Formats: sequence, structure tokens, C-alpha cells
Amino acid sequence: MSTSTTTKRTTKSNTLKFNDGATQFRQRLIVSLLSHRPLLLRNIRSDDIYAPGLREYEASFLRLLDRMTNGTKIEINATGTQLRFKPGVLLGGEIEHVCPVGTDDDDVDHDNGDGGTIIKRSVGWYLEGIFPLAPFGKEPLHLTLHGITDGTSDTDPSPDYLSASFLPLYVKFGIGTNDDYPPASITVIRRGAAPGGGGTVRFYCPIVKEIGSIDLVEFGKVKRVRGTAVSCRIPPSSAARVAHSCKGVMHRLLPDVWIHTDVHTSSGKKRKGPDQKQTEGCGPSPGLSVILTATTTEGICLSAECSMKKNKTNSNVNNASNAYKQAIERRKIELPEELGQRSATLLLQEVLRGGCIDTHAQSFALLMMCLTPEDVSRIRLGPLSRYTVVTLRLLKEAFGVEFKLRMEEEKRGSFGGDERGNNGEEEEEEEYYGGNGKRRRGGGTVLCSCLGIGYRNMARAST
Repeated sequence: MSTSTTTKRTTKSNTLKFNDGATQFRQRLIVSLLSHRPLLLRNIRSDDIYAPGLREYEASFLRLLDRMTNGTKIEINATGTQLRFKPGVLLGGEIEHVCPVGTDDDDVDHDNGDGGTIIKRSVGWYLEGIFPLAPFGKEPLHLTLHGITDGTSDTDPSPDYLSASFLPLYVKFGIGTNDDYPPASITVIRRGAAPGGGGTVRFYCPIVKEIGSIDLVEFGKVKRVRGTAVSCRIPPSSAARVAHSCKGVMHRLLPDVWIHTDVHTSSGKKRKGPDQKQTEGCGPSPGLSVILTATTTEGICLSAECSMKKNKTNSNVNNASNAYKQAIERRKIELPEELGQRSATLLLQEVLRGGCIDTHAQSFALLMMCLTPEDVSRIRLGPLSRYTVVTLRLLKEAFGVEFKLRMEEEKRGSFGGDERGNNGEEEEEEEYYGGNGKRRRGGGTVLCSCLGIGYRNMARAST
């Protein structure tokens, strides 16, 4: 009698239970699969009278996880406000998935779990959730996603950003570094800007038995900046104007700046070569975006991206009033020069934070550090985002891993000068505005260290 009671208590305590709805939806599903612990989410937008429960993109992500695994059980109640997730075994292999897209009329006020108002997600949102799971499958993952690829940088990362920021972290953890499999890659087959989508992205990731520990604490000096300006269904000169504006800001700090232009039209373009095949075009929606990557002397890569902001008009008013409002709003559309300056400013803010990885990649790096062998891993981060703080609590609850955090003051200039970065002049400590609009002092970093749990890929076939 006592034995059965003890078993029930153990099973009950093994389940990860959360009563705050869809907060960190992907992250909780990821740790459930990696820790092999069932997951229970309650009160998923239960306060939303008009549209309670899971969103379409969250249900689509659950379907994608179901196709990537074997033995996964998903139970959703009638209203969609409660989810029971029993993890299975990661498989990998060839998978093709269509991500839902919408139109401007569908973009209504819906809560995304973090206080935002988003109804559709880009391909990068799905890829970001798959990244921690892909190396631990039974076979290498060949994933093809169809949907929005660009134009959502304010909420979701683009495939170009993930390729520039997350793939180098794969190499740091030893994923794809041996000769058994080629390295991980992200290939954009067809561009599709928001909201119409129509893009195609292929993601390949090899499998590993276990990942290695890391020690990223030295930042170095920024030696070069590379970037790409992407345009879909707009004049090609807009991408060139964005690139010229970016270089105008970055050339004040260093000369090695190179920004490419990637122009896409509906009809596609011909490739150079003997075959002269024509590439696929782009989706139905216009868009303009840019991504910049700064590389340091220590091999650190920091990336920042932004896309052109679009103003929407109310389609319920009469045609005459709507045409007048469109003429007014057209004057408020962000110019390509302004987009270039904004992207360069975002990259400089990432460099000023002093971390060895981007702010957007903090939670991914900390999760991978938990899975390293039973050895100490260290990484230097900039100011921790709110999402990263919540992730630290989740990792402690799921894996029992506690991070040691130590604040350090930077004593170097990233673009040259003396140790304080003042170029020999007496200046006050510099400040910048963070993402929440509050002032933050530049130069402070956080040194994070932890002891890994020694996670091993048990699904990989033994040879």
C-alpha cells in the first residue's frame, strides 16, 4: 500500500505544472522533451473573452513537434485553455511543415503570452524552437518550412539572423564539427515577406552523442561588419539606399564594412552559369529588411536586424476617406535611409552591452549550457533580458541547474582607444536606452557559469 502511494507521489511531482498560461510556450515544451517530464499548462488565455485558448501558430508548433517525435501524446481541452503534453523520442529525418500565415485583416488584438498582440508567426519563430532539439534526434534533421521569412524582426528572428547568430553557437558547443556529418545550415529557397508569406526555408542539423562545454568570456575588438539588405517586390534601389545608410554610420568606427543587397521580384532572377536556370521569385507581400553582423578578433559574432515598419489603415471607412488616410500615412512610412541608420544603431547597442552573444540568443545559450557534460561552462552576457530571467527559473525547475551570476565592469573599448574606450579624453560614463525605453549604463556585463547535467543523446543509434 505504501509502495503504490510513493509511486503516485513520484509520478505526480515529476510533471511540470504551470498555471500562467502560454508564457514561454516553446521553452517549456523544449525542456519537457529534453528532460522527459510531462507538461501541464493551465489558464491559457482564459481571460480572453473573444478568443481563449491556444493560437493557431501554437497549435501548428505542437503538430510540428508531434511529427518530429515518436510516442508524444497531446491533450487539449474543449476550450483550448489547458494542455497536457507527454514527451516522446526525437526522431529527426525528412520533415516538411507549412506555417500558418494571415492577412492584415486577420491581425487583430490577441495576446501572445508576453503582453504583445500577434496572431501569426514567421518561419524563424518555429526554427528558434527547434534549434535546441535538432541535435538530439535519432537521425539528422532535414526540415523544410513554408511561410513568412522576412518582415517580422520586431517579434520573430529571420532565417538570416539565426544563420548568423545561432549557427556559430552550434559550432561552439561542438555540433557539426566532426567528419561524420556536414555542419548545420539554413538555406532560404524562396523569400516571403509578412503578412502574405509564401517563403521556403530548409534547415539541416546533424546529430551528436553529447555536446561540449564552452568558455566564452573574451570579447576582443570588432574587426569587421558584414550585412545583407533584403527587398521583396519593391524597387531595387531601396536595398541599395539601406546599405549606403548603414555604411555611413559604421564607417565612422571602422573601415571594413561590407553590406550586400538581395533583391527579389515576383518573376525571380536568372542564375549565372551554364544552366542559366531561373530562381524562384518571392511571396505576394512587399518588404524591406536588413541584418548586420559584427565579428571580433576573438571570433565572437554579434548580430542585429530590423525591418521596415508598415502603417495600416482601417478598411471599414468609405473609399474616399480611406484614400485620403492612405495619402497621409504614406508620408509616415519609414524611409530606407532611416531603416539603415536604425539597424546600425541596434548593432552598436549590442556591441555596447559587452556580451559575447546577442541578447536574443541568451536563453538558447543558457539552455545548451545546462546540457553540457558535468563540467563548468562559462559565458559573458550583456544585461539580462526579462525573458532570460524567466528562463533561468525554468531551467532550475526542469533540470535542477543553478547558474552563478557575477556582475563585472568592462575595462575595454570595443572599437579601439584606451582601456576605458575614451580615446584619451576624459568623458562621463556612457548611457544608452534599452528595449524597454529605460536608461542603462554601458560597460556592465554578467559572467554566467554552471555545471552541466551530462545530457546524452540516447535516441542516436549505437555503432
